[in-house]
Amino acid sequence: MSTPLLEVKNLKKHFKVRSERGGKKVVKAVDGVSLSIEAGKTLGLVGESGCGKSTAGRTIMRLIEPTEGEIYFQGKDVRKMNARELKAFRKEVQFIFQDPYASLNPRFTVGELVGEPLAIHKMGDKQQRIKRTKELLDIVGLNPEHINRYAHEFSGGQRQRIGIARALALEPKLIICDEPVSALDVSIQAQVLNLLEKLQKELGIAYIFIAHDLSVVQHISDDVAVMYLGRIVERSDWRSLYEAPHHPYTQCLLSAVPVPDPEQQRQRNRILLAGDPPSPIDPPEGCHFHTRCPLAQSDPAILERCSTEVPGLNKVGESHNCACHFAKAFPISEEIAAESTAVR
Repeated sequence: MSTPLLEVKNLKKHFKVRSERGGKKVVKAVDGVSLSIEAGKTLGLVGESGCGKSTAGRTIMRLIEPTEGEIYFQGKDVRKMNARELKAFRKEVQFIFQDPYASLNPRFTVGELVGEPLAIHKMGDKQQRIKRTKELLDIVGLNPEHINRYAHEFSGGQRQRIGIARALALEPKLIICDEPVSALDVSIQAQVLNLLEKLQKELGIAYIFIAHDLSVVQHISDDVAVMYLGRIVERSDWRSLYEAPHHPYTQCLLSAVPVPDPEQQRQRNRILLAGDPPSPIDPPEGCHFHTRCPLAQSDPAILERCSTEVPGLNKVGESHNCACHFAKAFPISEEIAAESTAVR
């Protein structure tokens, strides 16, 4: 078996915050995440807002220092890298930020924005960097002649393409995409997704694709990991997860994905979640999901176990893992399963 390009083991990131009474509490934003990704593949990381997806991505790159855990890139321990090694690591691993309006410096021209990584890593002289910048703009579908324009002169989709061009500048092996299409119109989302897939086929780049939209994740991912309140609750290849999701939370997410036919939309049997997600400052004991889980809330015996015992991420099928004590006791309807795989 080949060595993964990136391997993360028991990654944790805890933040200390002040409580309303003046004391200190800990926010467990990422609480024991393990994942791996092979070269040229895409791992979709999905979950509700606030579940820790973006924090996990930033911690993997050491934009935020992890509290605990191991991060290996091409077999090298990222947490033990010195400044020089970390700079080389950042050349191989790039980041596409969620907000194309906030992630681009308004004082820089497009040429300066895209060419800055080349200057930092001392790649070529000024003229060579300008030539490479124009090539990158052309690759992402922008006019190279607009190299002297500023970010505010572009639309949201074009700005995200600038961010992609900047991430490609150093020819990385892995790009962490933090909800790169969530702020864009649906038609522009499709263009950006198709561009990412095209670049992956041509350049062999691996992606960690962070999103909260399961239909978007399905379109682009080879494997999918579902997060809830800092933990991964299910991990599988995309087809197995969408055809036969085992965790109640994954099933609820899939049942919420809209379908194009209004009549079919009205007739769907949705799995509704009760209440709001718990606070990461004071998460529930046991399985974090038990306070909203339809299965646990329907059976006192199940609730008793789920509220006291933390489920492990156990194997429920070939390359399919699920963190639920009763993973196979809550089958998804054939209707939702069929709709979930129809997109791809």
